[in-house]
Amino acid sequence: MFYDDDADLSLLEGKTVAIIGYGSQGHAHALNLKDSGVDVVVGLRVQSASVGRAREHGLEVIDPADAASRGDVVMMLVPDELHGQVWESGVKDGIAPGNLLLFGHGFSIHYEQVVPPPDVDVALVAPKGPGHLVRRQFLEGSGVPGLVAVDQDPTGNALAHALANAKGIGCTRGGVIETTFKDETETDLFGEQAVLCGGVTELVRAGYETLVGAGYDPRLAYFECLHELKLIVDLMYEKGIAGMRYSISNTAEYGDLTRGRRVIGAESRAAMGQILAEIQSGDFAREWIAENRAGQESFKRMREEQAGHQVEVIGRELRSQMDWIQTEFEE
Repeated sequence: MFYDDDADLSLLEGKTVAIIGYGSQGHAHALNLKDSGVDVVVGLRVQSASVGRAREHGLEVIDPADAASRGDVVMMLVPDELHGQVWESGVKDGIAPGNLLLFGHGFSIHYEQVVPPPDVDVALVAPKGPGHLVRRQFLEGSGVPGLVAVDQDPTGNALAHALANAKGIGCTRGGVIETTFKDETETDLFGEQAVLCGGVTELVRAGYETLVGAGYDPRLAYFECLHELKLIVDLMYEKGIAGMRYSISNTAEYGDLTRGRRVIGAESRAAMGQILAEIQSGDFAREWIAENRAGQESFKRMREEQAGHQVEVIGRELRSQMDWIQTEFEE
């Protein structure tokens, strides 16, 4: 683990960090680095909806190719599916020998959507949390833990400069683990698909549908299967699974210990193994790349269909009465 004392922010003095993209992670990296005293420029296409927001935040915004030319460090933080296009459309021409090319996720390097020249340092700085949390915890004086990896190191300084960037965004406050692009990519995809996103959302919907199908009030089903999930996850986040079990009732803990494996049993574990195999073989990456080349038709259809699920409708109705958790998405 690397912490603040293991990283030297002064390595970025006199250098410019170009942040390509200004979404969830992009805005957090750019603003945290700026607040850490680093010279930052943001690379966005002139028609990007994020241009105005970045300028309102006091950042200089220029074309991605020009930003790459300005940057001694170039951080690619556009969505994974756009990396190849943005790279080929000019960013690669702005990368000079000896520059550091950074990524927030290893997908495009591991699956060769971006192939950097051999005379460029290539590294990864990946906060283990969404951008809004990276920004919020930085402002609070803490930091989201992260991962660091080096794929190319012709200068011999890739790790030190990557750690400087990790310190600039606050990750070394929480601790940074060294890994590889392969391991970061494959574990991240698996976590998203099998547990954090795919697994959790299907579990919530299945529980909700079971209760509503049995005749229970949809509002009770929503609170029981979705709303209260945050309370349990927060306990696990703070204390681990054992700590969460210590904090809940004995009745709840006994039900957890005796029933949980009936829900997530052998069939679910076998499915997880298959999902991991598809990630490791590159099958998932090829599927997602093909989906994007086809215009994301299936992806957009599935997104629209699931946004209309009854748990979403009931949830919007109930959350509209909870001003303290109103989100920008629903506004």
